[in-house]
Amino acid sequence: MKKLVVLTGAGVSAESGVKTFRDDNGLWEGHDVIEVATPEGFASNPQLVLDFYNQRRRQLKNVKPNLAHQLLADLEKHFKVEIVTQNVDDLHERAGSSNVTHLHGELMKVRSIANENLVIDWDKELNLGDLAPDGNQLRPFVVWFGEAVPMMEKAMQIVSQADILLIIGTSMQVYPAAGLIDFISQETPIYFIDPNPSISKQNNLTILEKNASTGMQELQKHLINTYL
Repeated sequence: MKKLVVLTGAGVSAESGVKTFRDDNGLWEGHDVIEVATPEGFASNPQLVLDFYNQRRRQLKNVKPNLAHQLLADLEKHFKVEIVTQNVDDLHERAGSSNVTHLHGELMKVRSIANENLVIDWDKELNLGDLAPDGNQLRPFVVWFGEAVPMMEKAMQIVSQADILLIIGTSMQVYPAAGLIDFISQETPIYFIDPNPSISKQNNLTILEKNASTGMQELQKHLINTYL
């Protein structure tokens, strides 16, 4: 069974109604990124940051996986699928994908401010005074700007083992995630789904200028017909 590695970003969840920070009406509208998505912002105004992510968590409960998520999950019947996502939502898992690595953390989890490995499932409001078992304040389990990406090494290993690479809903312009494409061999076929592709053309690259769901409908059939 061939290994299909999928790199996903905000575009794959946008069709579910999850706002993307790149758009005019996106996630950070009304908020300076420094205020709500950096360690400095949290230190300066932790209540604002907790409120911001509480809103995101509430929104996530009101959206569902879309067709793109479902088709990626369905591909596990035919390929060994591993998803590396920049998204902090849980829509891949809710659609049925069983091997998902979150580069930037998970919205439905929290962690101790003093220990990034002390992680707790969390589906409710997070408030000042909510403490981890180590006695420290809990914070969103999200990689903020300026912080290291702990899962990056695992992601590099996953990508390096790909027989087929699929990139969907991400511009591949933001590092370090954008550098993952450098860890595959030059012979590995790459498929890129994006309505406004910004990736450099190369011999092993096929671009589908479509949104996530439409592109996945077309690509799912192609992958099964080509590689099985």
